[in-house]
Amino acid sequence: MLARRLLSQVFEDHALTRGLGDAEARVLVEWLVEHAENLAASGIGEETARGAVGRFRRRARSISRFIALWCHFGEQGAAGQLAVAERFHWPMPDADADPCELMQAILGWEDQQLRESDSFGQCPYSAADIRSVVS
Repeated sequence: MLARRLLSQVFEDHALTRGLGDAEARVLVEWLVEHAENLAASGIGEETARGAVGRFRRRARSISRFIALWCHFGEQGAAGQLAVAERFHWPMPDADADPCELMQAILGWEDQQLRESDSFGQCPYSAADIRSVVS
């Protein structure tokens, strides 16, 4: 039941995929669904899980906008400014990066950083909410 409520947050957020192609939108939604399901199965409270999913969604919307700016609109300068403002620490892609491959690389990098971070000090997510999701 909790999983369904968490997933509805993902499926009702149309801003997540605005400006993306089908392939990268699918990758992003699958990433969010996986994290929402893991949160639901982790046994944390509903409010805590909803807050964590909200933070994942906000991060996903920012990543989505970065991909759209970089790959679809050819606005690498604006994408770079967004990357700085959102504190994206992944390596900047090539100018001609494939949007789906870039999405996969970024989300893989995000997951790796969450797993490797002991303090979560620079992470946009709360350690208490997320630790069980990425283990």
